[in-house]
Amino acid sequence: MSEPAIFSTIRADVENNDVVVFMKGTPTFPQCGFSNTVVQVLTYLGVPFKGVNVLETDELRQGIKDFSDWPTIPQLYVKGEFVGGCDIIREMFETGELRDFLASKGIEAEPAQQ
Repeated sequence: MSEPAIFSTIRADVENNDVVVFMKGTPTFPQCGFSNTVVQVLTYLGVPFKGVNVLETDELRQGIKDFSDWPTIPQLYVKGEFVGGCDIIREMFETGELRDFLASKGIEAEPAQQ
């Protein structure tokens, strides 16, 4: 069985950008609190990322869930690897694990605020 056509679009975003957030809304205008939280975390860390608005089409909104086999939005990908949704990102940020993970993938984050 062939995969949905939207998967090639999603795969291109994931493979061609070091950090991608599939989110509701845009980085400058998030459309839900969970998407906003992930944007704030990445912005705080100074990590450049691409935001993909899943509200643009139903195909994309459902397609990203099927692509990752993860039921919720937002979804964070780093260097092609699915990292998680809002709760996972927030927890990783709070423990310092997110900064370490990004560093292990060669993604520069701002120094920790003292």
